[in-house]
Amino acid sequence: MENFFEKNITETSFRRTTGKLEIVFENENFVAVNKPPGLLTIPDRHDETINSLYKTLQQQYEKIFIVHRLDKETSGIILFAKDEVTHKFLSQLFEQRNVEKYYQGIIQGTLQNKKGTIEEPIMEHPSGKGMMVHAKGKPSVTEYEVLEEYGVYSLVQFRIQTGRTHQIRVHMKHLGHPIACDELYGDAKPILLSSFKKKFKLSKHDEEERPLLSRLALHSYELKFKDQDNKAFDLKAELPKDMRALLQQLKKNRS
Repeated sequence: MENFFEKNITETSFRRTTGKLEIVFENENFVAVNKPPGLLTIPDRHDETINSLYKTLQQQYEKIFIVHRLDKETSGIILFAKDEVTHKFLSQLFEQRNVEKYYQGIIQGTLQNKKGTIEEPIMEHPSGKGMMVHAKGKPSVTEYEVLEEYGVYSLVQFRIQTGRTHQIRVHMKHLGHPIACDELYGDAKPILLSSFKKKFKLSKHDEEERPLLSRLALHSYELKFKDQDNKAFDLKAELPKDMRALLQQLKKNRS
């Protein structure tokens, strides 16, 4: 039997930059984009003047269709269909959980188990602000594996089996190790080098310390799926510069 991803398509052969967007992969049916942090996936219902990834892509393509979404502050790989047939097919893949979705995130602290599965139902918070773990919520499954430990923070890879709103963020809060800089489920504090580097000294040219990271430390890293022609795709988006810079400093000053 042929290996599922033996003849896969990877991002390395196709990555290019158009305008301010990094295209991970593109063919006649869909486009995979490395979404920068801070950019909405779709237009804001209350303020259409705010830019979004969908709006930007609309300017480049005659037609573009939304397949799935990422939180505004989450960076990484996201798919858009170029035609209605592909849109229906890819949407069904996501709905039927036939897409392998991997994220990488920097969490606070160190997890007791280096690998595991979180199966905790999630529902909307009664306050209307975000989500929460609750027995009456919808079934939600997140697999995780610790990639690196730095004492105060850890780099973790997640695979989500379900696609609940804020799923990884809610599940990590439930474990007591929220995603770094999460203003909704964590402490929202920006990460400063002085917080973990011994004998830190401010540069003579700086009046105050600039954060290494001040936004949600979560990145959509990889998508694996098969298209209408049964061709396998394994598409990856490299961690953004701010997260890589933080990890480099954490490694140098590992406690």
